[in-house]
Order: sequence, then C-alpha cells, then structure tokens
Amino acid sequence: MAKTTFKGSIMLNPVPAVMITSRNSEGKDNVFTVGWIGTACTKPPMITVAIRPERLSYEYIKESGSFVVNLASSNLVKAVDYCGVKSGRTNDKFKDMNLSLSEAKDISCSIINQCPVAFECVVKSITPLGTHDLFLAEIVNCHVENTLIDEKGKIHFDKGDLLSYSHGEYFSLAPKPIGKFGYSVARKATIKLKNKGIKKHNETTKTAIVEKEQLHNKKKY
Repeated sequence: MAKTTFKGSIMLNPVPAVMITSRNSEGKDNVFTVGWIGTACTKPPMITVAIRPERLSYEYIKESGSFVVNLASSNLVKAVDYCGVKSGRTNDKFKDMNLSLSEAKDISCSIINQCPVAFECVVKSITPLGTHDLFLAEIVNCHVENTLIDEKGKIHFDKGDLLSYSHGEYFSLAPKPIGKFGYSVARKATIKLKNKGIKKHNETTKTAIVEKEQLHNKKKY
C-alpha cells in the first residue's frame, strides 16, 4: 500500500485520555488531562507521563513526588475535556465538573470517585526532553470499581467503557467519536457545527461498513 512520508512528528494514535490528580505542600488539589502516558515496566510496575513545565500540575507533582492516574469512562468525557483546557490557577475544576474526591491510600493525594479505575504513583525520576519533561513513576496502589471485577477476581476493563483520544477527538469503546477537543468550553453554535461533523463522520463510516459487507456477500455468492 502506498504511503506518504512526513517529517518526524507525534503521530501515535490513539492514546488514553486520563485525569491526573496531584496535591501541593499546602494541601491544595489539582487535576488535569493527559494523553501522553504509557506503560514502562512490569516489575516493578512503572509508567511514564510527559508534562509541560508550565502546567500547574507539573509544579504540584514535582513538589510532592506523587500523583494519581484516574481512568475515565465515556460519561466523563466533558470533564476530561474541561480539565484539559482549563487551568487550576483560575478554576476549581473539581467543583466546575462536579467531581467528588476520596483520599488515596499510600500517598497524599485525591482520587476521583466517578472514575472506575485509579492508581497511585510515586515519581522515581524526571527527565527534561524539550517541550515536555518525562516523569517515570512506580504504581504503588490500584483502585478498581467492584462492577468491573467478576466472581473469580478477574478485572474486565471493557466494562468500564474507558476513553481514548485520537487526533482531536474522544472515543469510547464504540467506533465513533463522542466529543471533540475543547467542546466543553465552546459556544453552542460551535458545538452544533462540530457535532454535525461528527454525525457526518459516523454516517460515512456506517455507509462504508455496509458497502464492504455487501461487496463481501456479492463475492461470496
């Protein structure tokens, strides 16, 4: 299949859309949305998170040396978007999005109760890269909603309807976008226009699937 070559760029898609909570030395909590996060090691369980130094959460995490990764389900997509475009310096994002909190077990930090999965992390190193610094952290505790765990103790993440992010759009496990970046703070007219684009995208995708099935059946018979 033919391909076009582009200059080196960040094209890794999709990525998780998670909310990271942190706390400063004065006991003030903050939350922001992160997509550049990934697994780094199994034993010990380690993850990496890329954060811009100008972010308020960067200050909190660097100061405290810990944070919580909250995995969001699709019903929290507006909160995920809002926490990614609004700053904790001028907004109480927890209050604005009606996010309730509970205390982490092994670190001094908050956990978002509405998120089905959360894990407590302790920073092990910070590596300056350029626009972002890379935080390497160890997962010291995990919290999983009981509805995702079967009678044998197996975790079913698919039941959590977790969010992902790809090229400016949010996706659930369903094959269609459920929101666009910045829509939580956009004007109604803009939202209507963007939703029209999403609807058209979904209709086009559905048509393509039907045509593909028809072609397959034609070849079969």
